[in-house]
Amino acid sequence: MSKNFVEKRDDAKEQESAELKKQLVEQLQVLSEHADASPLDRARLQLDVAESLVALERKAEAWTLAREAFDTALQHDAWKDAVEACDVLYQCEQQASVAALGMGVWLAVSFPVDPELTLAMLMHIVEETPDNSDGAALAAVAARYVIDLRADDASHESLSFLANTLIGRVAERHSKVRDQAALDQWMEKLALRDPQIFLPRLGKVVNIIVGDAWWFDRDELRNKFD
Repeated sequence: MSKNFVEKRDDAKEQESAELKKQLVEQLQVLSEHADASPLDRARLQLDVAESLVALERKAEAWTLAREAFDTALQHDAWKDAVEACDVLYQCEQQASVAALGMGVWLAVSFPVDPELTLAMLMHIVEETPDNSDGAALAAVAARYVIDLRADDASHESLSFLANTLIGRVAERHSKVRDQAALDQWMEKLALRDPQIFLPRLGKVVNIIVGDAWWFDRDELRNKFD
């Protein structure tokens, strides 16, 4: 690696860091100026700040803001905002970050959350699970299921492509699947075609991820839709 290349790379990193710091200052100013904003609007501003803090590796600070934003979103039944907060909390890489991911996945699958965001959360599950784990397969097929249910005509094709690619990648790493016939056989073997089977199994995976660290009562939230 040449000295010039290293210097250019370092210069680019310094420039990116400077731009992020400037953005953070501006976001903090906006947050300060909107002290009287509605709780949800303020929570969304907090998430913007938290994302910048994560990018600047100030992850403990980001956690505090994103955790508060999560609580606010949940209190107002703002499921998408709550899931976005969980996504930021996961990226904070703190002790409870993986539990936050699990809770975000539960909310994203259980409630009418943007399918693109749900896909992103389920992709994190794939990243967190070992290659031979069925959990990744369950997450991948759940992503495709949610997309089929919720995506509009404009986004369905592109999101389906991403989900199908994810399923193929998981199948290859799980069982060395490399063609359609093998993929069909793999999905039948793991019972990945029936949501009444794979969704409860995904729920068990989420339970393992979160453990006893749930920040909300799932039955209480479900009752809001009964």
